[in-house]
Amino acid sequence: MSDCSDMSSYLSRCHSCRVESGCFMVYDRPNYMGNQYFLRRGEYSDYMRFGLSDSMRSCRLIPQHRGPYRMRIYERENFGGQMYELVDDCDSIQDRYRMSDCQSAQVMDGHWLMYEQPHYRGRMMYMRPGEHRSFREMSLTGMRFSSVRRIMDSC
Repeated sequence: MSDCSDMSSYLSRCHSCRVESGCFMVYDRPNYMGNQYFLRRGEYSDYMRFGLSDSMRSCRLIPQHRGPYRMRIYERENFGGQMYELVDDCDSIQDRYRMSDCQSAQVMDGHWLMYEQPHYRGRMMYMRPGEHRSFREMSLTGMRFSSVRRIMDSC
């Protein structure tokens, strides 16, 4: 029903779940670290099919958002380099903005998912409102983001 930074206090391993309402990000490491996967209402009978390692270790409830969406992406850490403001989904950052890398972001409104590959594929990262100065420091070394999508599901 809410965020859980370490599921091991409840379960030694978690390989399946059912989301009865809302939307969640699940992580394969405690403290909201590691690989992430977005879950909406439904049954998830085999965590391994997500392509993530081991088991679910922590989860975050994604609050519903009503209103505008606004996010700034930056070419370099600490909001340096080229900057573009997004208010809708972008299936290819490279094609739309000719931006080869994205290393920091500011989320002003809404909740977003950033994807490793164009067309919302590959590993993802949940972006909630706030300043995200360095994706490298967020345990995402070597990961480049190529597409961005608003979380608009009725969570």
